[in-house]
Amino acid sequence: MPKFYARRRLGFLAAFTGLIASAGLLNGPAASAALPTPVSAATARTYLASLTVATEDRTGYDRDLFPHWITQSGTCNTRETILKRDGTNVVTDSSCAATGGSWYSPYDGATWSASSDVDIDHMVPLAEAWDSGADSWTTSRRQSFANDLTRPQLLAVTDNVNQSKGDQDPATWMPSRSAYRCTYVRAWVQVKYYYDLSVDSAEKSALQGYLANC
Repeated sequence: MPKFYARRRLGFLAAFTGLIASAGLLNGPAASAALPTPVSAATARTYLASLTVATEDRTGYDRDLFPHWITQSGTCNTRETILKRDGTNVVTDSSCAATGGSWYSPYDGATWSASSDVDIDHMVPLAEAWDSGADSWTTSRRQSFANDLTRPQLLAVTDNVNQSKGDQDPATWMPSRSAYRCTYVRAWVQVKYYYDLSVDSAEKSALQGYLANC
């Protein structure tokens, strides 16, 4: 093959690969989310073994019982803080709203350039927490849980993926990217352990299965 055509072919392949990557179809992220590193799989297995197993009870749940997206610093609330933490080259206006940047969603491997396409997922959903013991908490503790920047509880992800997850636990929902599942279950168990939340039997069985492969 003449060198000219070989160079053109290589250029086309490079451009095509870049297009696929920008669409989030390759495994490698265009930007890495900055979720606080969860405990190791071994520690997660130890934590899981100590969690109370109980039937879930959603009686009385209301999302408003978990005050969320509170002010974190200056004009930035929790959502805006996570968008800045998890994004790449994030630009914000005077009110801390993200006006530019990109966000890689580790759940599905997609990269987004508009913050409106990104949700902040509560790794352990608010309703799941309520079912597992948060119904007895004070409002202050529920607020801390809903805005926790220290534990691996909040993560910027594709909005419709977050919506499809809803309030499901790992027995019925897991990220479609299998490469992220170990991180996901380690984070899930760490959050439940820290907040002394229970697990139901199906949830515990699913977590044990995933952690066994970490």
